[in-house]
Amino acid sequence: MFRIWVLGLLVFTLVGCSASIDGSKYQQTTPPLSLEAFFVGDVKAWGIVQNRSGDVVQRFTVDIKGSMDGDTLVLDESFNYEVGEGPMQRTWRITPTGNGVYEGRAGDILGVAKGTSYGNAFNFQYKMDLPVDDTTYEVAFDDWFWAMGDGTLMNRSYVKKFGLVMAEVTIFMQQQ
Repeated sequence: MFRIWVLGLLVFTLVGCSASIDGSKYQQTTPPLSLEAFFVGDVKAWGIVQNRSGDVVQRFTVDIKGSMDGDTLVLDESFNYEVGEGPMQRTWRITPTGNGVYEGRAGDILGVAKGTSYGNAFNFQYKMDLPVDDTTYEVAFDDWFWAMGDGTLMNRSYVKKFGLVMAEVTIFMQQQ
């Protein structure tokens, strides 16, 4: 009986450590976030990646050039790393499917990214093969964006493996 209690406590603790954000809490929050309005044009971003210990393992900037191709938002991203390494380029194609829901595709993303808009917040969930040293890991991203006003946006990503947060990404973006 004691083992069952300990196992239950362990499962409860692990689930609590990987809980998701409730997007509906942001539905009435302002300023409203429109991906198309924010990203069309030039955007500059500054970011860090922290491992489970909180150590900064990547520090980078991103130049984003956004445009519309019909109703599809195209984001051409160019990365520059001051600490660590990663992809140098990525092109996102993000298409609304109705009712604040989006689908996104990029060359290094596995399958289709699913996005949902919530007032001043946007959540993107997707999987990718993430190269780390000489190994590649399939990880899931729980990617949150919040409009801050004055042409700024904050992005917080939780990188998960087996449902546990393995790394966190923090990015600040500003329209140019």
